[in-house]
Order: sequence, then C-alpha cells, then structure tokens
Amino acid sequence: MVADRRDGLLLALGQTVIAAGFTLLRQRMVNSEEGVVLTMVVRGPENGLLMLEERLGTHHLVNSFEASPVDASVANTVSAPAPAPAAPKANGGATLKPATASDEAATAMDTRRVESLLPQLARDYPNIFIQLLALEHDLPPSQREATLRYIGQRVGTWVYKRDYSLGGHLALADAVRHIALPAMRQLVQAELHEDTLRVKNSPFCHRGEHGASCHFLRGMLGGLLGGPHGTEGVRVVESHCRNTGAETCCFEFHA
Repeated sequence: MVADRRDGLLLALGQTVIAAGFTLLRQRMVNSEEGVVLTMVVRGPENGLLMLEERLGTHHLVNSFEASPVDASVANTVSAPAPAPAAPKANGGATLKPATASDEAATAMDTRRVESLLPQLARDYPNIFIQLLALEHDLPPSQREATLRYIGQRVGTWVYKRDYSLGGHLALADAVRHIALPAMRQLVQAELHEDTLRVKNSPFCHRGEHGASCHFLRGMLGGLLGGPHGTEGVRVVESHCRNTGAETCCFEFHA
C-alpha cells in the first residue's frame, strides 16, 4: 500500500486485516518518492482474499494497492518493527500504572519495554493487536508466554477499573458473563457456552508457536476477574486453541 502519511497507517490497516479474519505475520514501512510504502504479509482464508483486497484498496488512507501471493521464505524476510515508547495517558480515570518491585512475573522479561508499551495500549485500546503481535514476534520463545500473560493481566485489571469497578461484587459465573464476555467482545469475536468462553478469531494462533498460544487473552481474563476486585485465586485455563487444531479457542474458569 502507498499512502501520504505514516501516522496511524499501520494501526488502521492492521485492524482492517484482523477484522477480515486474517493474521498479520510481518510488516515493513518505508518512505519513498511516491509516499509511505507499507508492506504486509498476512495469512487467512482463501475465500476471504477478495474482500480483504477490496477493503485495503478502498481504504481512505491508501492511494494505491497491490497484492500478490508469497511463500514462507519470502514472508520470513519482512521484519516487524518494535513498538516505540509513548507517554502515559489516562483513560476514564484509570491508568496502566508502572509495576512495583513485588511483581514477580516481571523479573523474567524486558520490563523496560513492557512498561513503555503499556501506555500505548491504554491510548489505543481496543486497537492493540498490532503492538502486541509485533512484540510477540520479537520476543524469545522462552519469554512469550510469561510476557504476554503479564501484559494481559495488567490490561485486564486496567479495563476492570475503567469500566466495571463501580458495580457490585459478582460470583465467578456472573462475572464471566457480565464482565469478561463484554470486555472480550471489544477485541475479538467471543461467545459464552455454558461456563466456557469461546473466541473465534484470536490473532495469536498459527504464528509459529507450539501448543495453546493465546497467552495475552488468558492473562487479560485473569486480570478482569481476579485480584482484590474479583474472585481471589481465579485460574483461567485455555482448554482448546485453534493453534492446536481446535475450531475455537476455549477458556475455562476455576475458583
């Protein structure tokens, strides 16, 4: 895609890709004589290609558009840029506050990068998957689960304080229905089947990870439901994941 300006381009077009049911694998943005050139490598259903191409080609930020198939070797040559730090920003009275020394989960990750990313997520929420997927790509495999779960928990706690903290204390099943489900629906296609929350389009699947891969969503659900404001000791389990061949990603909750 060729556009006139860089600001907000990757975020807007990345969300278009995700909304069409595709996964953004790699991206690269450079300046040229024609303007800003954004190259994205995506994966998704073949029957959705025409719709995706139409949405990208007619997007108000895009001056010209060209699409072509690529193989895995080409896809791996396009690198994803790391998110840039941003100043903290309040949203509805709630902020993603810096971690304290007692946050044990932060010791096994790049805390400086995580803390610089959190204010960006608060600013752009719910359009946050571009930053998260870029971070996931850059993380060593040994750090992905812990880092993304930690960020998810921080975001979930922030969303709870911003949107739900004025409500009364709910039993776990009611909290899943009235807090976790609507919060998830701001980000993904989610539904509740009995006591299991199902996500149809998690962007974290099929990105080279082995086993269940929706670590951010699992952490966010824990942040929404657990801690001092919710059910103390709640445990969120991803019982099924599209990354392992399941039809949907399923999350179960245990107090």
